[in-house]
Amino acid sequence: MPDLNFYDMVYQVARLIPPGRVTSYGAIANYLGTKGSSRMVGYAMQACGVANPPVPAHRVVNSQGLLTGKFHFGGNLMEQLLQAEGVKVADDKVVNFKEVFWDPAVELEKE
Repeated sequence: MPDLNFYDMVYQVARLIPPGRVTSYGAIANYLGTKGSSRMVGYAMQACGVANPPVPAHRVVNSQGLLTGKFHFGGNLMEQLLQAEGVKVADDKVVNFKEVFWDPAVELEKE
């Protein structure tokens, strides 16, 4: 198996986020052992449109629960996708962020 690049590793983690849950750019960076590279995770999410299998980028928000990547989806698609999964959003922010937050460093250790 070839070595995965950073974007591929980000995509692998993002694909594990369950429907109805969200994580942050920083949580993914921390899980990958690259704490402080949340901006790079954001760049990866920005470029994931051609990734196969698809990456549920709508489930990745900033550390306050803000839909900072929404303009990459066009219109309100990011919010609509989250709400379709039961995630409450108001004013471009996940309302119950702490309740639906999925931390890969915690959740993936259980498996």
